Amino acid sequence: MEQKDLQELRDLVGFLKDNGIAEFDLHRGEQHVRIKFAQPTPALDPAQLQHFAAAAPQITPAPVPVQSPIQAAAAPGVIAEPEEKLHEVKSPIVGSFYESSAPGAAAFVKVGDTISVGQTVCIVEAMKLMNEIESDVSGEVVRILATNGQPVEYGQSLFAVRAK
Repeated sequence: MEQKDLQELRDLVGFLKDNGIAEFDLHRGEQHVRIKFAQPTPALDPAQLQHFAAAAPQITPAPVPVQSPIQAAAAPGVIAEPEEKLHEVKSPIVGSFYESSAPGAAAFVKVGDTISVGQTVCIVEAMKLMNEIESDVSGEVVRILATNGQPVEYGQSLFAVRAK
């Protein structure tokens, strides 16, 4: 690995740590770099554990009334609908999620909008590069699953879309 590549890798590690990104994959030609930071686990001594266990309230679950299938079917207003299967537009990279092209600008999409394949739905900033993320499906935006300005992981769902 060349010196400039090592410096670029050091800069990348610094960026990831500064932005609280725990895991990152980079593919460049034949090179593949995976960075994953260990999560620190707090150490508790056995005396602390005993103290917490003794102080914890004892909880007894309340009994739940059981209905027969006939009673459940006869209950007014109870309609069991199957869960709708939505397509998820996912982030292809690690970075910061932005719903618009600039602060104060209108969002690329909002809930209820109809989108098409290839339409820009957001931006994910990675290493000071603004990457336009395009939809891989046509349909209606049902939910926005990421928060503007917050970090997103590789493969994280950004939008839930009712595909057409």
